[in-house]
Amino acid sequence: MKLHLKIGAREEEIEILTPAPACRFRFAGVEREAAVELVEEGVYSVLLEGRSYDARVERTARATVVVIDGHRFEIQVRDPRRWFRQSLRGGQGIETLMAPMPGKVVRVLAAEGQAVEAGQAILVVEAMKMQNELKAARAGRVAAIHAREGATVSAGDPLAIIE
Repeated sequence: MKLHLKIGAREEEIEILTPAPACRFRFAGVEREAAVELVEEGVYSVLLEGRSYDARVERTARATVVVIDGHRFEIQVRDPRRWFRQSLRGGQGIETLMAPMPGKVVRVLAAEGQAVEAGQAILVVEAMKMQNELKAARAGRVAAIHAREGATVSAGDPLAIIE
């Protein structure tokens, strides 16, 4: 499983090859192994390359905060498998429609400033010869369109914002 990470201003990718407790992963192009144990809620013991670390993990609305040996890391984790599901949630606030997979924007069906209804198609992305309509999960106004017809997009790219 590949996850996209934003650690501070740095963009990285981690590939989990084997999940914990005997974790194997690839980070920054290097494959590593670590023993990971949950000590108590939000605290993990990690044995990596012969060194032991305690990692305190706290999830906030904006990011996951990890503290190791007094160093604080604010990490935004994006799981490509969850981008599409997150873009379909209804509710209040701002909704960001994101590309569910790499593809090409074949149609933009709404304009910035346009009022939209729940379930209304906003964009169409073609991936693997299939066209996927990205729809508003709730009624609102299109605040921004970040993609244009013919543009190539990557999984997780923000395509439109509805408020």
